[in-house]
Amino acid sequence: MEGMNSPFYTPPLRHPVRQFGARTLDFSHQVALMAIVNRTPDSFYDRGATFALDAAVAASLAAVDDGADWVDIGGVPFAPGPALGAAEEADRVIPVIEAVSAASNVIISVDTFLPEVALRSIAAGAHVINDTTGLANPEIASVVAQSGAHLIITHSLAKPRTVFPQPRYSDVVAEVAAFLNDKVELAMSLGVPPEKIIVDPGHDLNKNTLHTLEITRRFNEIAALGFPSLAAVSNKDFIGETLNQDKAARLEGSLAAGVICILGGARILRMHNVASASSAIHMTEAVLGWREPAYLKHNMGDVNDAARS
Repeated sequence: MEGMNSPFYTPPLRHPVRQFGARTLDFSHQVALMAIVNRTPDSFYDRGATFALDAAVAASLAAVDDGADWVDIGGVPFAPGPALGAAEEADRVIPVIEAVSAASNVIISVDTFLPEVALRSIAAGAHVINDTTGLANPEIASVVAQSGAHLIITHSLAKPRTVFPQPRYSDVVAEVAAFLNDKVELAMSLGVPPEKIIVDPGHDLNKNTLHTLEITRRFNEIAALGFPSLAAVSNKDFIGETLNQDKAARLEGSLAAGVICILGGARILRMHNVASASSAIHMTEAVLGWREPAYLKHNMGDVNDAARS
């Protein structure tokens, strides 16, 4: 009906404009695409395809060419497993950060929960620390505060790299939002300014498929916290279980989940399949009125010479 408000959620961002090194993002009318590069032999999706240094650097720069605004570099998987020492983790990620920052002005984040790795990563050129443990070690917030880097705070309940069997929530979205709000307050008390904070509800992290579908459906309640919100949905198990698909077949489901989150207020999308995700984001931005079409031809002249549908 004429006069109806947009059905898409616009989050009340406290600080929509963010500076990451040489790049400026305005999350009031922009969605950033975060590519995933794991320098691990046992990563969730690529099973070690980017473990070698040259492969990790090449994948990072290829992601930039495919449209990534951001590259998230990890040296340790989230999945349960033995601890990896800070020195070994840093040895995995620091050379990638240095090589990528020398070749590109792409935003670089490091997926780590160790303060020592965070400190060395920022010194090497990382702009963001992506802590998927929800500040399990609050010292990482202090490191970020002293450096001027940005901090991603993610909801997860287990201790790092440990099993959290059969997670239960009375209201998963309300509890995740409350957790994130508490952790934001903690980070700010340790010196991280609000304009440097990003939140992530942690799709699938200590949550079953029904929990994660609920978070996706009600993503606006996460975005309502007022910080740029990250949706890490790519190829995850909730998509596989919903569609009965293995990891290699989850692209379309990942794109659908990502777009749903954007329409619910997500402003950063973390994806493996960068070129496809870039097209999905740009189309969504165009529908929202934030991006002009690449060209206008269809029904624009006296004769329509565009292909018929």
